[in-house]
Amino acid sequence: MKIATLNINSVNARLPNLIDWLSANQPDVMLLQEIKCEFNNFPFFDLQMCGYEAKILGQKSYNGVAILSRNKIAITTENLPNFTDENARYLEAQISIREQNYRIASLYLPNGNPPYNDPTDTDKFSYKLKWMDSFLQHAENLLNTQKNVILAGDFNVILTPNDVYNPELFKDNALYRQEVKQRLKQLSYLGYTDAYRSLYPQKNGYTFWDYTGSALQNDLGMRIDYIFVSPSLADRLQKCDIDRDFRRREKSSDHTILTAEFGDKKCPD
Repeated sequence: MKIATLNINSVNARLPNLIDWLSANQPDVMLLQEIKCEFNNFPFFDLQMCGYEAKILGQKSYNGVAILSRNKIAITTENLPNFTDENARYLEAQISIREQNYRIASLYLPNGNPPYNDPTDTDKFSYKLKWMDSFLQHAENLLNTQKNVILAGDFNVILTPNDVYNPELFKDNALYRQEVKQRLKQLSYLGYTDAYRSLYPQKNGYTFWDYTGSALQNDLGMRIDYIFVSPSLADRLQKCDIDRDFRRREKSSDHTILTAEFGDKKCPD
């Protein structure tokens, strides 16, 4: 089973690149974040012609998440349970692939930094912490009821100094503050595995490069996109790769695609 995730930074603006990549790589499931459109403007037909059913939680101009699958999708959760949120940041589905049931979520965690015109405003950071607390509770509940769980997307968290080109520059950034790093580490305490880091303990694994300052050319990146998997899937993990070439394409997102592949060993559902 192969899964991929991408913060696409507007699905309609990047659609040709997405369809080309899907046709060439054919993952079983593709997760998207920041689709930046509502239901009526989402390219369902184009993706269907490429072999993918799509389910979305959309929002005009901002945010929005989607799940694309070569198999039927049954949505289980739109937005986090017990957390009132006007933003479209979490979509979860049940998908059966080769006689295995998977619970898969596409998530777009809040950035948390203050507005540029008011650096003293802490509302966005408070929202981020509350969102993460609700997410962690739900992630724990999922492990108590599901075997094959995948939580993937743009987490907007730089977990370690090895995950950013210059940690000192980000010491006060909401992506790197101690409060958010501690919360993300709790996923591993619950039993989830960071797929990329489990295979590559030392490689930087950047998934984001800013559009400005020749960041991509100089590899001034950060790792903020993750695939976290339950114990049953950690045992089956075979590959986890970052497609840097996708970021080099014309009209690319500022993120690139992260993929993980799993063996087909049978596990109880």
